[in-house]
Parts: sequence; structure tokens; C-alpha cells
Amino acid sequence: MAPSRLAPQGPPPFGSRQPTEDCGFAINGRFYTQATTGVQRYAREITRAIDRLLGEQNRTGTVVLPVDDVPLPILEALTVRRLGPLASHAWEQAVLPLRTREPLLNLCNTAPVLRRDQVVCIHDANVFIQPESYGAAFRYLYRGLQPALARRAMRIASVSRTAAQQLSEHLPIKASAIAVLPNGHEHALQWRSAASTLFRDDPMSRPFVLLLGSRAKHKNADLILGLADALDARGLDLVVAGGQAGIFAALAESHAANIRWLGVVSDDDLALLFSTALCLAFPSFTEGFGLPIVEAMALGCPVVSSDRASMPEICGSAALLASPTDASAWLAHITRLRDSVDLRQDLVGRGHQQVRLYSWAASARGYLDMFDV
Repeated sequence: MAPSRLAPQGPPPFGSRQPTEDCGFAINGRFYTQATTGVQRYAREITRAIDRLLGEQNRTGTVVLPVDDVPLPILEALTVRRLGPLASHAWEQAVLPLRTREPLLNLCNTAPVLRRDQVVCIHDANVFIQPESYGAAFRYLYRGLQPALARRAMRIASVSRTAAQQLSEHLPIKASAIAVLPNGHEHALQWRSAASTLFRDDPMSRPFVLLLGSRAKHKNADLILGLADALDARGLDLVVAGGQAGIFAALAESHAANIRWLGVVSDDDLALLFSTALCLAFPSFTEGFGLPIVEAMALGCPVVSSDRASMPEICGSAALLASPTDASAWLAHITRLRDSVDLRQDLVGRGHQQVRLYSWAASARGYLDMFDV
């Protein structure tokens, strides 16, 4: 299925404009030194969108990151500034607040606790809701740091109304005081399935359900993995992508041979998977947003999703929903999709409409508005 082309046209070349005004804040760019998960994807795409908007407005800005050997991001209106010494959380808590004078925009859950003149995006309350998904050090850090940030920062943002409500139940802040600035979908439209070599030497011979694998317990991958034999009996394969292939090794030994374990895949590989899968299965117990849902919808992939936390909000009427504890409901939804071309086409059309609600540019404007006071 061909992806819908929903991405807006880009601005005129930056080189033809003369920037005259600084935006007045700096972006905490520590995420550029981290592996790209959903949170880092959010930060990178918001930063790109801010860069484009500032260019259109003839304004400039700054991204600050640790001294590191990671390649510098390609930006136009935003200047990248490296600060040392230290790295990771030590850099964020000590170097960043002491060596920057501008207000800060922090997009990845954490921020320097010493600063008040900052905006912090906290993506979810998962560390409070399902702490067993995280290591002890991570839990200790987030449970100590995030309440302090909620008290001190000039503004807290999150990525869905549900996440804002959940955060208000665990942090000293009202849901109404949290700005909701969601993920976008436009980045997925830049992926090129034709560039993927994923199935070139070993093509899929049967329809398949796509599961994005993760070790985190709140992702609830076991529910879908437990359906492998039943899917096999219905002529369906199960493709598990993401994370490391070895993290499900024990489960793989106990399941039918209709599971294909891909491990880490590229964005172009994801484009191929989304555009050819029968559906994306997204069975999480809790999510702040659920970015793969809108990526799948943008690329014409039907979605079967958990009916918990933010997922109903993000899916709207464009997905089939089921309890993350009811395996039979998931199997019934997947079987319906296998048997009904009309249902698949209906969900694809609804998905293309639903993702129009989620734009990086719109969320970037929301962040700029916070500093334009």
C-alpha cells in the first residue's frame, strides 16, 4: 500500500534570508548523544521543526550539547554549541545550567534542577505507573528529579492529554497546567521502503503481523508472542522488529517457526514493514503517546492497539482496540483483518485522516509560543 503524502511543503532556502533576531532560548541537545528511541525521535523532530520555523521568521537560536564525537546535526537557523566537561546526567545537571544564560528547552524527560527559566517535556508517567519496566537507578533518578522539575520549571509539557492527566496524579502539578504538544507523523513520509533490503534474499511468503519488540514489561510483547501458534494455524507469520533479536531468545525457542526475529532495523526497513504488514500489533499496558501508531497509519498500515492509557486518544476511530490482557480479542481482530479487504482499506483511510492531527510543525509552534512572552 502506498503511503499517503501528507507532508507540508518546506520553506524557501534559508540562505536567501537574513536572520536578524535571536529566539531567546537554547535547546538542551543532550539527546543527540543518545540512541534514538521514541523520546529522542521526538526531540530531534521538534528541533528540526523549530529550526525551520525560526528560519521562516528570520530568527536564530542555539542547541547546546556535550563535547562528544557524535556528528553535529545539520541545522540552518539554529547554531550548535558544545560545552564541556562531563557528559550524560552530570553534564545536564552541572555544566548546562552554569554555562548557559538563556532560558532552556528540554525535550527528553529530564532537565537541570537548578534552573527555573526552562520548559521541560515529560513524556509519560510510566516510571510511576509500571516501575518494574525500569532499572533501580533509572527509577531513583526520575522519581527524585521529575517532582522537583514540576515545582520549579516555568512550564511543563507532555505529549498527550492522557499523559498530562497521569503526570498530574504523580507530580505536584495540575493537568490543566501541562501543555500538550504531541508527536508528529511527517518524518515517516520521508522514509523510503524501496531502499530497504530486508526481504531481498528471504522474502515473506505469507501475510504477517508486525510487533515492535522491547524488553520493557509495559510493552506487553508476550501477549502477541503467545499468539504465534494460533496465527500460524490461520496462515499468518509474526515479524518482531526493534531492540536486539536476542532479547526474546527463550521465547523464540518455545514458539513455532512462523516468528521472524529482525532485531534492529533502519527507518527505511520500518517503511517496508509498515507498508506490507497485515497490521501493527501495539499491545502496551501504558504509553505517553505511542509513536509507532501514527507512523504505521501514515504509511498505510492498519493498527490493532491496546485500549489502555493514551492509545484510544491517539488512535481515535482509526484502529481496532482490545484489552492488553485479552489474547482472544487480539486474535479475533487480526483474523477479521485477514478476512476483510474492506476493513483493512477502511482503517487505512481512517489512519490517513487521524495522523493529520499530529504535526511536528504545530508542536514546535507551541514551544516557540511559550518563549514569546
